[in-house]
Amino acid sequence: MSPNSNGTVVAAEEKKEEKKPLKFLFVSYEGLIGDLAWQVKKEGSEVKYYIRDKSEKDICDGFVDKCDDWKEFKDWADVIILDDVGFGQIAEDLRKDGKLVVGGSLYTDRLEDDREFGQDELNKAGVNTLPHWDFVGFDDAVEFVKKNPDRYVIKPSGRAQNEKELVFIGQEEDGNDVINVLEHYKKSWSKKMSLQLQKFVQGVEVAIGTFFNGKEFVQPIFINFEHKKMFPGGLGPNTGEMGTSSFWCPPNKLFNETLLKMKPVLEASGYSGYFDLNCIVNSRGIFPLEFTARPGYPTISLQIEGITSEWSSFLKELAAGQAKEVKTKKGFQICVVVAVPPFPFSDPDAFKKYSEDATILFKKSNLDGIHLGDVKLVEDDWRLAGQSGYALIVTGSGVTMDDARKQAYSRVKNVMIPNMFYRTDIGERWNLDSDMLYTWGYLY
Repeated sequence: MSPNSNGTVVAAEEKKEEKKPLKFLFVSYEGLIGDLAWQVKKEGSEVKYYIRDKSEKDICDGFVDKCDDWKEFKDWADVIILDDVGFGQIAEDLRKDGKLVVGGSLYTDRLEDDREFGQDELNKAGVNTLPHWDFVGFDDAVEFVKKNPDRYVIKPSGRAQNEKELVFIGQEEDGNDVINVLEHYKKSWSKKMSLQLQKFVQGVEVAIGTFFNGKEFVQPIFINFEHKKMFPGGLGPNTGEMGTSSFWCPPNKLFNETLLKMKPVLEASGYSGYFDLNCIVNSRGIFPLEFTARPGYPTISLQIEGITSEWSSFLKELAAGQAKEVKTKKGFQICVVVAVPPFPFSDPDAFKKYSEDATILFKKSNLDGIHLGDVKLVEDDWRLAGQSGYALIVTGSGVTMDDARKQAYSRVKNVMIPNMFYRTDIGERWNLDSDMLYTWGYLY
């Protein structure tokens, strides 16, 4: 007990101000960040969610509060979350106005959008890169392969950067399959995309990521393995990602030789948020492929599975430059994307025919590990929203990778959606990949 200014005794408990809920404004082009917005809301924070694209505006309806103009709420919000590449100028302007922002910068936008620039920046930082060549015209690329026969990877650049289904990994040593694909792409994409040819290197594909608080990297480090192809075994078209396996660990050789070297330029840019570098590694070195300077999808749902810290507090500390570490589960986590037609392609007519407003049912009421994709809540029913067919992300954890797989796939079996599909082999390669990574000295 203690006296107040009038000599009245006041209980210590009454002196403490009640903790007010934090206010978060989530801003999106395509409705990608709903799962995190929902998580923050479930923790007791207030949430407003803006989606720009008309075709995706119903995503997360019923799960979180939506708004039609995010600028009306920028002064209302304690923290503003920007979910995609392309928000760099907006993020920088908001920071200049004194707002707490988790999101990009003009520099990090360019790192992800402009492959040639990204590779040049890695070279400047002293990071190994694979030989690569950038082309505006397809004829020049074809002529290059004819004169320099080899295995190459075709990667779209510029406006077609996110057209992941256009990535092609050559199989033939003389490059003839790459030439044939370039000739095919030329008919439909010659006016819409530039491209990069990257020398093919055999090895383990692994991504090294963590959060950056505007000044330094947050620990621990997130090591993850993307599964980009549509079908088990790495077959079919590129989808962006059908699932991911992962674990958290202290800084290691993978981190020290890649992300750590980017710290000065990230700090200079003012960036705050998740930062990730996908690489090919083998006995000869680490070879970066591409940056992700934003939340990853479905990576953010996988991180919700693995992070035990309160997200609301962590995101505010991250935006304020105060976050030093985040608490995470031990062991392994995996996530599995559950999709419906027309995913991974854009076809509004196919979505309307096969998937629009389809109800998502659960055999059991336990929704542990179930994360929002493009869904909405209508009269207590979960229904598909948007028009992409990216329905749910299902996660699991375990002491071993096999344990995490068992939990995640047992949760997938709880989901019922007409025409749903998913990969059945997420995390299956871990025993082989880990053997190689340990043998090469990357995980000690």
